[in-house]
Amino acid sequence: MRLRSTLIVALAASSISGAAFAQAPASSATTERPVVIEGVVPDQATKARLLKNLREVYGADRVVDRIQVESIATPPNWGDYVASMITPGLKRVSPGKLEINGQAVRVTGEVGNEALRQQVASDLSLASNTSYTVTNALKVGSQQKLLDQTLANRIIEFQSGSARLTPLGMSILDEMVAKMALMGDTSFVIIGHTDNVGQRESNLTLSHARAQAVKAYMVQKGIAGNHLDVLGKGPDEPVADNTTNDGRARNRRIEFKIQ
Repeated sequence: MRLRSTLIVALAASSISGAAFAQAPASSATTERPVVIEGVVPDQATKARLLKNLREVYGADRVVDRIQVESIATPPNWGDYVASMITPGLKRVSPGKLEINGQAVRVTGEVGNEALRQQVASDLSLASNTSYTVTNALKVGSQQKLLDQTLANRIIEFQSGSARLTPLGMSILDEMVAKMALMGDTSFVIIGHTDNVGQRESNLTLSHARAQAVKAYMVQKGIAGNHLDVLGKGPDEPVADNTTNDGRARNRRIEFKIQ
């Protein structure tokens, strides 16, 4: 009898060992990559539960089953703990791997920011119990940098005082959509800002409406709406001096953040 259970899951380029899940390369920029789970588990019931959870998170069509069932010894409630680690939070890791070897858990790959790096590891720790050791080898990836470089400090323009995009604003959004489509399951927040001219409440409303307009345009162009959140921050976070025309123009902006 084997003494240790091992699964690996590769998720959009991430995996889990002890049991493992992985995503294969996409055939095109808009094709969602398959998620592959491979490894050895002690019984069919454990296998069925892992596959059920994975399919609920990623969709049945994306999951590739390479699990083997063998007579192996596992720690108490091992299957329950591993299954509870398969949550939507794993979709924030791309590419990456989650490896579970007995009671040792290791997560590697890329996430959008430091807060997500900590959150993914915390979720794994909470899903297991104190006898499991979670090693956080996640790195803050290059996706946010790519978004920032694509926007390149340009302003998404709207018609004055409205949430109606200008042709130039739409052309910049087309570039953003092309990059975001390459990022798989990544979720984004669209943040609208204004200058400080007029009433703060009116500016908060306008900034939110503009963020919503950007979301609607991106959904029309093929980005999944459930991957896009919106915020309107009005005049509260200026990046330039509101006493000059140039400064006010720079403050009337849209930001894109990975979440």
